[in-house]
Amino acid sequence: MVARILRTQLFCVIFCFQIVSPEVIAQGSFEEKNKTEKDSTLWKIKAGDVIPPVTLALAGLVAQGRISRHFQREVHSKYPNFHSKADEFLPYAPGVISLGLASAGVKGKHKLGDQVILALLSNIIAQGVTQSLKRVIKYPRPDQSDYYSFPSGHTTTAFANATILHEEYGQRSVLYSIGGYGTATAVGGLRILNNKHWLADVLMGAGVGIGATKALYISYPWLQQTVRRMKH
Repeated sequence: MVARILRTQLFCVIFCFQIVSPEVIAQGSFEEKNKTEKDSTLWKIKAGDVIPPVTLALAGLVAQGRISRHFQREVHSKYPNFHSKADEFLPYAPGVISLGLASAGVKGKHKLGDQVILALLSNIIAQGVTQSLKRVIKYPRPDQSDYYSFPSGHTTTAFANATILHEEYGQRSVLYSIGGYGTATAVGGLRILNNKHWLADVLMGAGVGIGATKALYISYPWLQQTVRRMKH
């Protein structure tokens, strides 16, 4: 049952990223229109940028409470002695792979320097959101070890880094996206199996990780142009 749900979650994430919405161009005078069109290229937002994180976050809210408790009982009854430390290092694997490919000269969406900046900023922003929610909500973990369960920080990191790999190399091969999101989904599953997080925590963490990274990639061209203008 656990494997089936995780496979379904991964399929939905990958499928949603293939959706593309048409670009909207502002109207106005000839000069204003040219300027607007030039600026609009800095803010390209597609349905695939919005649907996955919003869907996962809403699913996390829906699953909060009784659904998550029932799911946790089922998992824990089938795997009462499960323990793994793989979820401690796997969250970083997709990001390391992306930076490794860039270092090896494999062309991605951005150069190595930009990828490093994007990786740092996306993880900082995603964790900033997650850690803030943890301290405001103070929801108990399944193992009752503390009150910082919702959302899952490990899952947030995993999906943020998986989105970096997808953004940089997903256009080269869908296998990069499948590998990245497959690893991130495995992290979420391990957090549940280790009795450290509820299903709702994992779903919300995935939504935050994807959403924060997507927002950064959408705004990054504008940030680059702003920095260039400040230098001049």
